[in-house]
Amino acid sequence: MTVKRQHVVTQLLVSLAAASMLGACTTYPWETTQAPTYRTQGGAAANGVPAGFYRVNPGDTLQSVAGAFGQHAQDVATWNGLTLSSPVAPGQVLRVGPPSFAQTTPVPTPTPSTIPVPPPAAAPAAPAAPVQGVLAWPLRGPILKPFVPGRTKGIVIGGRPGDQVRAAAAGRVVYAGTGIEAYGPLVIIKHDDTLITAYGQNSRLLVQEGDAVAQGQPIGEVGADNNGVPSIQFEVRKDGKPVDPLGWLPR
Repeated sequence: MTVKRQHVVTQLLVSLAAASMLGACTTYPWETTQAPTYRTQGGAAANGVPAGFYRVNPGDTLQSVAGAFGQHAQDVATWNGLTLSSPVAPGQVLRVGPPSFAQTTPVPTPTPSTIPVPPPAAAPAAPAAPVQGVLAWPLRGPILKPFVPGRTKGIVIGGRPGDQVRAAAAGRVVYAGTGIEAYGPLVIIKHDDTLITAYGQNSRLLVQEGDAVAQGQPIGEVGADNNGVPSIQFEVRKDGKPVDPLGWLPR
């Protein structure tokens, strides 16, 4: 994975395991301007989009893409020479990480044959409360570490090595890889413009970036934490903020 891609992933879910699995307080990139530390291996994503970029899917908007990657819409617009009202089209490639972290020249944005008319901007909605049962359990097992507001970013669910980890809801895989060492093999799924789930500590991954997944579809297999305990790290982000997954899972 290149430095650019690691920075984008880090801004989505920085040090989830470091905060939740180790119980330490962590500062996140959306709270500071200091650049994170990351490894430099791998290359372009399996779908052909260079690291640090995102290919627009049907229904995406500039605002939704920015939110999915933990960025401000104005920043993403500036990095791509756009305005907040500029439309985006399926197939268009957008930079989703700050250019200052780039180490290679980005590929030019493909010009779509037609420019769709963007839908009218919706009025800002009040933050939605958790809805019990919206998400399905990614793994059935004991809760080894709970969600603690301000201290952890998710929960740790115990399991057995090789148990299947399943998608908590239908969506699209926006990251699948090992670029954040503390998480091991990690999958991040975008469910809609406001809801993202992440699954860390897999032993291996069963999906690739860009894959559309159904609720309950296997996406990985249970691995182990740094202490050798078979488990996964599961996080839910609503409007870019970590929330208690237990508020969204069936009782």
